[in-house]
Amino acid sequence: MTDQKDSSKGKLTEHDIALQQELIGLDEVNVTREFHSQVYEDAIRNFALSIGDDNSLYCDPDYAASTHWGSVVAPQIMTAIINEPLLGERIPRELKKRTAGLFRGCQTFVSGGTWDWYRPIKPGDRLYSFEGEESMELKESEFGGKSLHIVHRYVKFNQDAQVVGVYRMLRILSERDTAKKKGKYKDIEFGEYSKEDMIAFDKAYLQEKPRGAQTRVWDDVAVDDEMMPLLKGPLTVTDVILAHCAGYGLAPYRMLATARIAAKDRVRMPLLYSPNERGILDTSARVHWDTKAAKSVGNPEAYDWGLQREFWLYHAVSDWMGDNAFVVSMHDEIRRFNYLGDMQTLTGKVTKKYTKDGMNLVDLQVVATNQRGEETAVANATVSLPKTADTAPKLPDVPEDIQTKAVKFLEAHKQLKQQKAGK
Repeated sequence: MTDQKDSSKGKLTEHDIALQQELIGLDEVNVTREFHSQVYEDAIRNFALSIGDDNSLYCDPDYAASTHWGSVVAPQIMTAIINEPLLGERIPRELKKRTAGLFRGCQTFVSGGTWDWYRPIKPGDRLYSFEGEESMELKESEFGGKSLHIVHRYVKFNQDAQVVGVYRMLRILSERDTAKKKGKYKDIEFGEYSKEDMIAFDKAYLQEKPRGAQTRVWDDVAVDDEMMPLLKGPLTVTDVILAHCAGYGLAPYRMLATARIAAKDRVRMPLLYSPNERGILDTSARVHWDTKAAKSVGNPEAYDWGLQREFWLYHAVSDWMGDNAFVVSMHDEIRRFNYLGDMQTLTGKVTKKYTKDGMNLVDLQVVATNQRGEETAVANATVSLPKTADTAPKLPDVPEDIQTKAVKFLEAHKQLKQQKAGK
């Protein structure tokens, strides 16, 4: 029995695949609390500034009141760090027990994610979500091995049950390759810059600006139009700190904590902590700012958070489209590490222009390239633009099945909350 168990470790077995199939199509409440559960002007402003975006639509309530939106709105990518725990239906315990520990020993990585947005987020909005495995597909790789592609869906909605956005995360499970890759990073040349380089970077930074109040009209856009380059870096520890200021890493898994809270977390999840060179227990998340910690896990230098570059990719789209526009969707892929000292240049262009469901749409491709000429991240976004300068962009319709579920989940949440309060 033990031999059979060991032989299946690191394999995509038919048994595990069949159990995984039982989870497909089942949704349950998301009980995690993100950095924000409800947003206000200060939270929106601080998020924007933490990703390097000083657009007045996000930061200046007086200006924002004069726009089509009538108030400050959040960068749509901020949806990722807003969630209030939802009461309600969970996946049956018996099924969760049977499906716990599937694909043990297999390699798992997140290949990318896709956001579909339907409504803006405004001050006072509280977001909830339900989630579940949406689809799975078994594939044969070009090297003869197997991989399982699983899409996990999060549906986020506000206090009025209006669906704000849907996030689909693609994770890929593959059978573990016993051949270790050695020397993968030995030839990397890290960024070192002269005083003149830094002056040139600042000069380029000072030429950047959001399109803002200058409406980008759909008729004025053409395929192959290029976006103004957007710089991010050279990456410093300060930049990584600001990713946390934006709201990442503090919730829901609390990779960052201090004093008594950290002590409680070490009891709850001891593997998240390890001693540093002085014997002090610290979070394993320090690989993002501590070079020694990064080297201990096989990387040559500390590196950013992948979500940080998702924020940056969205920033490039937001700068280009102006304030009288709406990002309908964005698919992104993080392809390489972004190490301390790396300089990312985000460039992009219009790849398609068309109408659909009454919307005037433009597709964009945005690519982040480092100083070594390597593409480290890419995004494909769709933007709804107004037909004329004095009209608003049309927002997409929410799929009926998703909207119906959001209403059902929120109603159940309210009923359970009343019961808990003893009303």
